[in-house]
Amino acid sequence: MLSLPRLPLFAAVVLCAGTPLTARTLLHAGRLIDGRGDTARAHVTVIVDGDRITGIADGFTAPAAGDTVVDLQSATLMPGWMDMHVHITSEQSPTAYTEGFFMNPADGALRSTTYAKKTLLAGFTTVRDCGADDKLNTALRDAVAKGWVDGPRIVAAGGVSTTGAHGDPTNGFSTALQAALADKNMGIANGPDEFRRAVRQRYKDGADFIKITATGGVLSLAKSGQAPLFTDEELAAVVQTAKDYGMKVAAHAHGTEGMMRAVKAGVASIEHGTYLTDELMALMKEKGAYLVPTLSAGRFVAEKSRIDGYFPAIVRPKAAAIGPLMSETFRRAYNAGVKIAFGTDQGVAPHGDNAREFIYMVEAGMPAMKALQSATLEAARLIDMEKDLGTVETGKLADLVAVPGDPLADINVVMKVNFVMKGGRVYKQ
Repeated sequence: MLSLPRLPLFAAVVLCAGTPLTARTLLHAGRLIDGRGDTARAHVTVIVDGDRITGIADGFTAPAAGDTVVDLQSATLMPGWMDMHVHITSEQSPTAYTEGFFMNPADGALRSTTYAKKTLLAGFTTVRDCGADDKLNTALRDAVAKGWVDGPRIVAAGGVSTTGAHGDPTNGFSTALQAALADKNMGIANGPDEFRRAVRQRYKDGADFIKITATGGVLSLAKSGQAPLFTDEELAAVVQTAKDYGMKVAAHAHGTEGMMRAVKAGVASIEHGTYLTDELMALMKEKGAYLVPTLSAGRFVAEKSRIDGYFPAIVRPKAAAIGPLMSETFRRAYNAGVKIAFGTDQGVAPHGDNAREFIYMVEAGMPAMKALQSATLEAARLIDMEKDLGTVETGKLADLVAVPGDPLADINVVMKVNFVMKGGRVYKQ
């Protein structure tokens, strides 16, 4: 029998474990906001192995052989931010209402990749896209998941709406164009049976949730920004059918009556919520519905409404009237105890400026920590991803963002993101 040389014990251990040992990433954070606690922790090491957080330790852990250390000792580390209302495949401009006549879906898809990258590098590792033409949001979602495109994790809406409503893309078109587009899959329906069919089609299309336009809107080529656009029976059909297929419903809504109907029907969130009343806020608390405030969009449209020619004539008065009201409504809703999930409506305002919403929220009276939690823990709860996202905890996906300084002392530093990790991969450092 062949006699083998004896190895020192430490060598045997290394050989049994594999050589080299699996490399880890150690993030040495000056401050950690974990998304769950009400205060920040000082001098913390977050340990990442693969795509998951595998440990959190006080102090700065010394690296083992093969470990990578990221020095964030002068920064604040947080969970990756989550924007619950974007339109990541488009962006508002004076030509936005006519560019569709000159662009093919492939053009829009390629352009959307630039918006996705800007959003990710701004610190937003997950977004809920609230509607896109030609199923571009589901295609972009899948491209990001496959690693073809750098961008945030995308939860994609399938939109359904009523004839002539805010979600009807043929508003204002000529009769001939409306007729030519009548058979295109746009999610336009009327009556409970048609809406059941429309929701089932969106499920077939691969949507993750359903987006409805419960009231008029600002940017559509229609006169009213407040009118209720669904009957109670139609809303019940949408919500129940979505529930049957494991989907939640988000309701774009500005006007009071349309919001009341939508909340009673059981939607998961009200997007914008401009004319919320005390009665509605109490009902939202009772039902557990979230408000996604989109202050960025309100600020943007109010500012642009003052520029001649930026918006079509039918849009301009709506933008001027509704935009300035949104911050006050948000302040009242927060003080009333309504659940808040961070959302910007980027695609109205420019992609990549999403974090400016934090500044607007704090200006309106929300404490900085609560604003940050609205984009982490609360957002994860809204999309049922709290198991994997929303907090810095062992076992969760390594979605992490850092900013220089302390956002609890100066919320403006959220605009200076200097580190982004999504699923354990560093995209910005």
